Amino acid sequence: ISLFSFIVFLRYQIYYGYPLQTYLEYPIIIAQDVILLLCILHFFGKMKRALFFAAIFWGGWYMLTLQKWIIDLAMNLCTFISAASKLVQLWCLWQTKDSGQVSALTWSLSAYTCASKP
Repeated sequence: ISLFSFIVFLRYQIYYGYPLQTYLEYPIIIAQDVILLLCILHFFGKMKRALFFAAIFWGGWYMLTLQKWIIDLAMNLCTFISAASKLVQLWCLWQTKDSGQVSALTWSLSAYTCASKP
């Protein structure tokens, strides 16, 4: 879910012509998320879904700039979407009742990421 926020933010920066230095980290973050998603799909034996996700993200990339109000609305919803992704993660942990699946390093990286992004 947070991958969508990163894509929206990157597309917004490109659409409005911001300097590359202001958003250079986002292509790297998106690449990391895509690699992670591919690893998860491979691990669970669902690589056929990768094409579906690629089509969704590719289509979304172009649909964002069909109208100016679409990219502006999507950008305004990014904070809500990022918060929703954290709530989904917490809900999954609540359902499994096992936070032992998540290492201290993972929790630390997640907390750092949340704290460092506005």
